[in-house]
Amino acid sequence: MKNDRRRPARAGRPRPGKPAQKKGAQGKGAQKKASARRFDEPKPAPEEPRTFRLGVIPGATPGKWIDAWKQRMPHVEIELVRLSVAEQREQLEELDAAIVRLPIEHADDLHVIPLYEEVPVVVAAIDSFLLATDRLTADDLVEQVLITPADDVLGPLDLPTAAPSFPQVATTEEAIATAASGVGIVVVPMSLARLHHRRDVDYRPLLAGPVSPVAVAWRRDATTPDVDTFVGIVRGRTANSSR
Repeated sequence: MKNDRRRPARAGRPRPGKPAQKKGAQGKGAQKKASARRFDEPKPAPEEPRTFRLGVIPGATPGKWIDAWKQRMPHVEIELVRLSVAEQREQLEELDAAIVRLPIEHADDLHVIPLYEEVPVVVAAIDSFLLATDRLTADDLVEQVLITPADDVLGPLDLPTAAPSFPQVATTEEAIATAASGVGIVVVPMSLARLHHRRDVDYRPLLAGPVSPVAVAWRRDATTPDVDTFVGIVRGRTANSSR
C-alpha cells in the first residue's frame, strides 16, 4: 500500500491558485496617492517683503532688541531712524514705533510704555575738582557755570549754579566740548554723556537730580502685528510667550 502522506508545504511558499503578493506593495501605492494629493495642494503664498521703521532718540542703545528682532522676524527688515527729542512726536507719524524720551506731546493719541529711567550726570573738564569724588550733590555745584544747550532734555534743574556769559550753544555735543575747556559744566542723562564722551572730560552722577524716563511709543491707530512683536521683545517676552 502506497504511502498517501503529503509532504508539508514550506513556510512562505504560496498556495496553488493564489498569486503571490509582494511585501509592502499596498503601502507603496497608498504613499504614491498621498504624495499626489500633497503635490496638488496649493502652496501658501510667500509673505510680502516689508520694513519695520523704528525711531531712536540719541543715547538709546536698542542693540539687544534689534538682535532679537532679526532672530524672530528674519523676513521683516528693521530700519533705524534717528530722532531729535524736540521733534520726536512729529517724526513718530512716519514710523511704526519709536524709543522716545518722556514727556512726549499729545500722549492721548499714542500708546506709551515706560522702559527705564536715566540718572543725570555732571560733565566737567578732566582736571576739574568736581571729579575728585564718585558722586555729586547740588551743594557741590554752587556758582558753577551751567551750560544748557538748545537741545536740552532735562528742563529746569533748580541748581545753585550760575548762568554763562556767552550765547547758548545749539547741541549737547557742543556743550560738552565747551565744558572741556573748563568754563563750565553740563548736566545730561548718562547715555548722552557716554554718547558724546571725550578724553578731556568725565562725568559723575548727580544725586537727587531729575531722572529722564525713556519709553517705547507708537500711534494708537497704527497698531500692527509687527508693533506687537516689537513691544513684546522690549518687554522681555520670548517667541513662545503668550500676550
